[in-house]
Amino acid sequence: MRLLDLLYIASVPILKVLILTALGSLLALDNIHVLGESTRKELNRVVFLVFSPALVVSSLAKTITYENIVTLWFMPVNILCAFIVGSELGWILIKITRPAKQLKGLILGCCAAGNNGSLLFIIIPAVCSEKGSPFGSPDVCSTYGMAYVSLSLAVSAIYMWSYVYNVVRVSSRDVNKEADSDGHGGSTSTVKDAGETPEPIQGNYSEAFLPSKEFPVSDEYELLLPFTNSEGIVKVHLSDKIKQCFRMISRKLNLKAVFAPSTTAAIAGFIIGVIPQIRNSLIGSGAPLHVVEASASLIGDAAIPTITLIVGGNLLRGLRGSGIQSSLIVGIVAVRFVFLPLIGTAIVKGAVHFGLVHSDPLYQFVLLLQFAVPPALNIGTITQLFGAGESECSVIMLWTYALASIFLTLWSTLFMWLVA
Repeated sequence: MRLLDLLYIASVPILKVLILTALGSLLALDNIHVLGESTRKELNRVVFLVFSPALVVSSLAKTITYENIVTLWFMPVNILCAFIVGSELGWILIKITRPAKQLKGLILGCCAAGNNGSLLFIIIPAVCSEKGSPFGSPDVCSTYGMAYVSLSLAVSAIYMWSYVYNVVRVSSRDVNKEADSDGHGGSTSTVKDAGETPEPIQGNYSEAFLPSKEFPVSDEYELLLPFTNSEGIVKVHLSDKIKQCFRMISRKLNLKAVFAPSTTAAIAGFIIGVIPQIRNSLIGSGAPLHVVEASASLIGDAAIPTITLIVGGNLLRGLRGSGIQSSLIVGIVAVRFVFLPLIGTAIVKGAVHFGLVHSDPLYQFVLLLQFAVPPALNIGTITQLFGAGESECSVIMLWTYALASIFLTLWSTLFMWLVA
């Protein structure tokens, strides 16, 4: 196949995304004000709680079976590799650029999490439907392609809401704690801002928690304490430590956040698809509960256009500018469109060489694309949920998705040539 034909096939889905984002930006203009800031936030909540979970569970339930999930085992590993490599590159970028604390979670998320769901749902069907596609019959290509993309979406959703969600949450929480501590020390900060030298605080506050030197603790009061042997004390201390450890783990992990709606939906989709009894009762036109699956699929169909429109509205904020460093934008673009695709190509081709990935060209194409896509759209949803780095995220999304029209088209062309 000629290179120009591959370039045309690769550019069509990117143009579809650009048209939808342009429409979102148009609807967010002050003169039209259909997608205002408050509307976008409410839509984000609907996407988070309803649309995305419905898309994940319906796509997985229809396309994943026990037979094909065994052959697709490398895809979760591939996406995990993309997250790990992206996080390492993001950490290096943070060390080099030294951004503000509230942006660290955003930068790690943008470098680690790619748009392996909604963008692939647009790219793969568009590539399959084009004449001269290197992936064979359009019907067969679409059927297998949707299975690959559904698994990619589900696995990415699990990683996204269990990793990126918590990274941004912790980053925003740390900033809020610092703001609260600054608020308590308002008079001190005011003196510093005025350029005066504050007087040192007298005394040691730790002495308030120690026995007074003037009034030492009497031995009589020590005799009032109940006597226990050392073994009992050790047992009590160990049990207390274990309980404290479990409490700390539950607080740190925030299990409610780990099992976000999309993650729970992915687990449900796997269960429905893999267990034949449940699958036969829900999937297929003759299934007794087919109406439930059809309703979930209908709701899920709204997820991709809604997310893309919201991103278009958020990109308008990016056009108005923000205080984000230009070096950060350049670094994220380099990570997502240069270093990750190069490393990902080596990982996938190595897996093919050692027989870890089967020979389906479309499957290999999807694996390669997972390293070359722009940051996940749900990162914008997460930043809006926590109110941390919203304007900076808009600028990052603006530049990465604008440049994706060039870089992703070129990488898609190269990947098609490699697997065809």
